Amino acid sequence: MPAKYVRPYPTRAALGDALRRLRVAAVQLTGASDHGGTEVIYLRDPDGNCVELYWDRPEKEWPRNPDGSLHIVNKPLNIESLAAEGSSAFPGQQG
Repeated sequence: MPAKYVRPYPTRAALGDALRRLRVAAVQLTGASDHGGTEVIYLRDPDGNCVELYWDRPEKEWPRNPDGSLHIVNKPLNIESLAAEGSSAFPGQQG
């Protein structure tokens, strides 16, 4: 997909809100990962295509190797924490 069509969620709270809406719609996640610089939730669309929804941490928070290069990790994402933060994305909105 061309990069012009790929955009991260602007904040962790916005991604958390998307997670909460997916739960309300009973959409099953296929995974959730913390890669250090990004937090990602994975699902499949109705045609079976993999979809990644993510947000980027501020670059100053990205984990780095001693030589300054990006240290990519693959840790489980705390989705309950993410969903809880999503409740603050749009105060007063139920869902």
